[in-house]
Amino acid sequence: MTGYTDTRQDHLRRLRRIEGQIRGLQRMVEQDEYCIDVLTQVSAATSALRSFALRLLEEHMAHCVADAAARGGAEAESKIKEASDAIARLVRS
Repeated sequence: MTGYTDTRQDHLRRLRRIEGQIRGLQRMVEQDEYCIDVLTQVSAATSALRSFALRLLEEHMAHCVADAAARGGAEAESKIKEASDAIARLVRS
């Protein structure tokens, strides 16, 4: 079971909303909208994705990492490293 199983529907709604934002960006470019307006929407979509990623990471740490840490051993070390790597990727993006 994944850490987001209980919130799957919420996540899917958020992703559909983000998908709509991306489609809106495509329409803006097709309609030759003003660059700054397009960039404003890019910023909004980027922020929405970042927010989604942080929520998913939080759930992963509360469920998957916490469970592995409680069991200890190599699995705990692996899950902590995996979460740390994911955080590093988010910080770099």
